[in-house]
Amino acid sequence: MARGLSKVGPRAIKPPVLNATMAAALIALLTVGSARAQESEAAAEALDTLFKPVGFTVVLQACLAGLVAYGLLFVIRSTANGLSEKVPRRFRLIIKQSVPFLKGLVLIFSIGYVLPLFLNLTGSNLLALTGTIAVALGFAFKDYASSIIAGVVNLFEGPFRMGDRVQIGEHYGEVVDYGLRGLLIQTPDDNAVTIPHNTTWTNPISNANSGQLEAQVVTEFYFSHEADIELAVEILYQAAYSSRFTQLKLPVRVVVSEETWATHLKLRAYPMDARDEFVYKTDLILRIKKACARHQLPYPRSLSSEEV
Repeated sequence: MARGLSKVGPRAIKPPVLNATMAAALIALLTVGSARAQESEAAAEALDTLFKPVGFTVVLQACLAGLVAYGLLFVIRSTANGLSEKVPRRFRLIIKQSVPFLKGLVLIFSIGYVLPLFLNLTGSNLLALTGTIAVALGFAFKDYASSIIAGVVNLFEGPFRMGDRVQIGEHYGEVVDYGLRGLLIQTPDDNAVTIPHNTTWTNPISNANSGQLEAQVVTEFYFSHEADIELAVEILYQAAYSSRFTQLKLPVRVVVSEETWATHLKLRAYPMDARDEFVYKTDLILRIKKACARHQLPYPRSLSSEEV
């Protein structure tokens, strides 16, 4: 019996045979793991070589550079605004138009001074840093980045400058400041409106004076068809030439057009300073109405609902 049991005992288990496919897969996994480890080590080494060790002195220098840049920007803005109001009128816009370029120079030199304090700006590091910043800006600050780029483009294309009276979208006023992200417009109602630079890429820009002191002012009047239009035209010309705000070096024009219910007159004239646009228009209207009342020129009567 013992001999029989010994013959029927458990069979010996053979170890699995490693074929060629399994060996190739194992080698591929080991290769991928090694490559990833090498990439991680290379990234860590690149990160270590990109950044410099930061100490108290470095932080202090960066803070001082930021304070100096902020102080220079404040001095440039306040000095330009104060000086432009004291010099002769023809030099006012020249001084104001230099502000964006001076502010840009301050920012460029400040960034160029601060970056080397924290970064090793070698060729390879600079290329890697540029790519990282581009990706970060593209995902997190794309609107801010597009505003900055649009501001730089507008600075060189010159669709408007400091001191210009522009219409962007529904906002109209004088450009009083030009920042990194947007421009500041002072409206006739004395409201300060900040418009991002990237808005100017998708909205039409109407510029009234394009760097000049003078901007055309259009004053409109309506007279009855029975009125003496030649006399009305003469009154408009006299009002423009006798106003103390009129720039006599530029042409004065009266344009006449016919409406079904009245005769439409447009007086096109230029004040000596674009800032006087609404004061000038008010002065013209008062002069014209006074003369029309003296000559009894009839205005068009209002139409009733049945006539409309």
